[in-house]
Amino acid sequence: MAFRIVGFSGSFSQPSRTRALVDLALGRAAQIFGATTVSHGLSDLQPQLGTATRLEDLHSLPRAIVASILSADALIVGSPIYKGSYGGLFKHLFDLIDPAALAGKPVLLIATGGGARHALVVEHQLRPLFGFFEAAVLPTGLYASAADFAGETPVAVPLLERLDRAVDQFAPWLTRQKAVQAA
Repeated sequence: MAFRIVGFSGSFSQPSRTRALVDLALGRAAQIFGATTVSHGLSDLQPQLGTATRLEDLHSLPRAIVASILSADALIVGSPIYKGSYGGLFKHLFDLIDPAALAGKPVLLIATGGGARHALVVEHQLRPLFGFFEAAVLPTGLYASAADFAGETPVAVPLLERLDRAVDQFAPWLTRQKAVQAA
């Protein structure tokens, strides 16, 4: 059974730099590890997400997307940054998830913003959120500003090198999963 990585982008924009970076990381993980991947975005959960007070309030497609996130072997989660933090509906999705549901799950964190002044958002906003869930957040997180893209395509060499280092950090979980399957 292949290692299954699910990407989630907290962006409504289409096209989206956040989604492009999440999808690039998914593609590199698929290439390096032979992982199966699927990508979802915040807009895929609309319009029900904003009015949901529990996961059961979501219709079948958004509920299936959340189930896909929760059943993944690993996650790549990205959020655009607005006024110094992730958006409210992005946080609302995670508010609906049981605190134990992500425990031990490896997560690569990604954030995008207009400029470098939000560069620490991965450390000060996203990492604590996933720490609450006791997720196994990878040591390397990614922040990309508008200058790191050509249109919607990530092009900055330092960003791409960091992305490769981050994706490589899924290796211990892949090795562990293969050992469990062989037993």
